[in-house]
Amino acid sequence: MNALARLRPTHLTSTGIVYLVLVLVLVLGAVITAAAGRNFFSTGNISAILTGTSILGFIAIGQTLVILAGSLDLSVPYVASLASLLGGVTMAGQTCNIPLAVITALGVAALIGLVSGLVVAYLHVHGFIATLGMGLILSGYLGTNFKGSAGSAPRDFRLIGALNIGPVPLSTIIMLVCAVLVILLLRRTRVGHHLYAVGGSKDVARLSGVRTQPPIVLAHVLCSVLAGMAGLLLLARLSVGSPTIGTQGGYDLMSIAAVVLGGTVLAGGKGNILGTLGGVAIFAVMDNVMGVMQLNAFLQDVVRGLVIVLAVAVYARRNADLRPARFDRSRAPRHTPAPTTAGSAA
Repeated sequence: MNALARLRPTHLTSTGIVYLVLVLVLVLGAVITAAAGRNFFSTGNISAILTGTSILGFIAIGQTLVILAGSLDLSVPYVASLASLLGGVTMAGQTCNIPLAVITALGVAALIGLVSGLVVAYLHVHGFIATLGMGLILSGYLGTNFKGSAGSAPRDFRLIGALNIGPVPLSTIIMLVCAVLVILLLRRTRVGHHLYAVGGSKDVARLSGVRTQPPIVLAHVLCSVLAGMAGLLLLARLSVGSPTIGTQGGYDLMSIAAVVLGGTVLAGGKGNILGTLGGVAIFAVMDNVMGVMQLNAFLQDVVRGLVIVLAVAVYARRNADLRPARFDRSRAPRHTPAPTTAGSAA
């Protein structure tokens, strides 16, 4: 049994499992699409799948940061909606207003993230409650001040959502650049290492000399900024801002689902951006295939839910298998009787 255990492959990481599942989903999607008389790997279909990864990808990258810090952010759909409205209203169809609109939208998003981060870090309110309250505040503001679509994006800005470089949309390239920057932040900077430490155990990090508040605040700020970028991308695609575009996409729960599917632990301290991107891609391929099969929206939610539960169950089972046994007889020290003396022998 010990020999078989040593031969069992244990080097496959959670990220490796995610991309193995992605390959299987791609193969299954190609078969189902071919059965429907369409080419899964056509340029148009690949572009549609990559486009589907862009918006969710931005938000999921930010959600990964706050989850790694042991927090959550449920305000991201409202931040995205607000950013699309601020961007559209500020641009007002004029190309010269694009820089000011982008700075305004991302600046307000950063301010929202800063407030949420300060509440979580210094008032010790759990991120679930803090960002839920922030989301309700933003929802009330949007519902009160905007009764429908507002603003207008000029043609030059709409090109961001429409332009392709080969089969790859420009929006996907921008999202991947942001992902690379966040990966470098996590792997090559002290703040990134502190983020993992705080998410793993805040008490241990504090006893190790780490200031636990700044990484949490930074994670929330970056999460809101990336949600703001998703809102601007929605503006580029729709050409107008909308107060409900974020909630209609369900980006709060979908981003958390993509992060969990990518292997990041909800308790914090373990996970990476590559796994999250794999989770986003799995959802994008699934949505594309379910669209080809013309499944209704309710059944699509059932499929997504089953995939999430199955993924978490696999990760939990795998982590349980990798834990060392509490009582391993093969490693237990053998009991050797104490040597007897001449007096005791007598």
